[in-house]
Amino acid sequence: MMEYHELDDEDRDLIRAASDAIERNYSYPRHTVGAAVLCSSGAVYVGVNVECCGYGPCAEPIAIGRAITEGEREIERIVAVGGPSEPHNVLSPCGNCRQLVYDYAPDCWVILPQASRIVKIRARDLLPGAYGDSD
Repeated sequence: MMEYHELDDEDRDLIRAASDAIERNYSYPRHTVGAAVLCSSGAVYVGVNVECCGYGPCAEPIAIGRAITEGEREIERIVAVGGPSEPHNVLSPCGNCRQLVYDYAPDCWVILPQASRIVKIRARDLLPGAYGDSD
């Protein structure tokens, strides 16, 4: 059974960072989702999705890539939001993003909607039986 946890102030700050990213860059249909990652250094990195011919990288890999480019190796939390203006909807990561987060940060918190609330769960718990899982 998946164990969801309530959000804290750092989670809400991360949601605001993702919301700010998409508000500054929203352009339908190319940029509709913003993401933010919090690293163990305390730095936050944001990204937006990149749409091209009906497909492109989601916002989460862009944000993770920015963090890695800056030398970060420990991601603690991640969130994605959608929409042009407040209130932005917190989005559940797609299957590809779940695998990516699991590969880079299996113990990080993933913030997502569950029923009628926003919660967080460890990446490893969000993708049981992940590809490459040696358990």
